[in-house]
Amino acid sequence: MKFVIIGYDGPEGEAKRKIHRPAHLANLEPLDRQGRVTLAGPLTDKTGSLLVLEFGSQEEAEQFAHNDPYTVHGVFERVEVHPFTQVLPKPH
Repeated sequence: MKFVIIGYDGPEGEAKRKIHRPAHLANLEPLDRQGRVTLAGPLTDKTGSLLVLEFGSQEEAEQFAHNDPYTVHGVFERVEVHPFTQVLPKPH
């Protein structure tokens, strides 16, 4: 099942993002290798990030979001996790 994860940057998010980006990407790499990343990246208005990832349950998605280096180290001050149904492009 797919989930949308929206991370909202805290007041020092931009500065902290530069420091913790390698660890954040390393956390996502196993999911990417498994084909579980639909998309992921920062919002260009510098307010946070959007990820669409596959997990077996809401709990698994929330655990991932709350243990991600960006959350743990305060890049994100708030994280939302929502179940998501992809309509387009049609999933393979």
